[in-house]
Formats: sequence, C-alpha cells, structure tokens
Amino acid sequence: MHLTLNFNTEIYKYRAPLYEKAVFYTRDEATAADLVQDTFVKAFRFADSFQLGSNVRAWLFTILKNTFYNDYRRDQKRAAVITADDEVSNAQLHHSAHENRGSAKFIMEDIQRALLCVPEESRYCFCRYFEGYKYHEIAEELNLPLGTVKTRIHVARELLKKQLKAYRSR
Repeated sequence: MHLTLNFNTEIYKYRAPLYEKAVFYTRDEATAADLVQDTFVKAFRFADSFQLGSNVRAWLFTILKNTFYNDYRRDQKRAAVITADDEVSNAQLHHSAHENRGSAKFIMEDIQRALLCVPEESRYCFCRYFEGYKYHEIAEELNLPLGTVKTRIHVARELLKKQLKAYRSR
C-alpha cells in the first residue's frame, strides 16, 4: 500500500482512542503520548504490510499493544541487569569502585573502537539486539530475512571477540 492522504486521515482519526489505551497501559500521559507516536511511526513504516479491507483500528491497536509489551520487556531486562548484583559485599564494592574509576573509561573507548571495526550493517543489527530488540523485530524494521539478521549479529559478535580478546581473562 502506498501512503496516501486517505491512509493518513484514516489512521489519524484513531489518535484519541489509541492515546486512551496508551494511558491505560503506561499510567503516564507523557509516556502514553510517546507510545502513540511510536505506533504511528510503525504504522507508516509498515504500511505496505497492511492488508486492504482489514480493520485499521485493530491493526493500530495491535501495533500499540506490541510496542508497549516490547518496550516493557526491554525495560525489565535492563532493570534486571542493573539489580542483579544488589547483594554485593562492601569489599567488592570498594574494589569495584577503585578499579572502575580509571579503567572504565579506557574499556569503553576500546569497545567503541572495536565497534567501529564492525561493518555498518552488522553493527546496526548488533546494537539493536543489544538494546533489547528481538531478531524478528530487527528483521521487520530493516525489511530483511531473519537469517540475514542473525548472521549479521553473529558476524558482529565474532569481530568484537577478536577486537576485545585482551578482556577475556577478566
């Protein structure tokens, strides 16, 4: 489907009900507005996959719901990583704080340099995966076969392992 003024008008008339549902999901007006905006962006991005004659409202609400759940899962993953080490002894914290002050900056610079050695197409897929996106979401976003996305992420991992092999023993 080509984006037309009719398509834009059709999906825009669901802005208010989408916003109400987004507020129900997020319990926050600003986050709800962002969720609706993300829904419209995805609707425009994937307009070609919309089946003419299908229920536009249901399609938009499905995009809204899936976007919310994917964002929620991604946030939960990040929170789990941050809180996984809550029970750390004082000695570990002291050593960690002392070690991290100077070395963290250098480690981050090494990681950034290593990422620049990864071809752009593989780097983008890897970064999206690292941000919490699933393989199929990246494939849909880039309009690529699932196997291609998996291969690109694998290539990026292998190149990063080679570039950062000095950190393996840590």
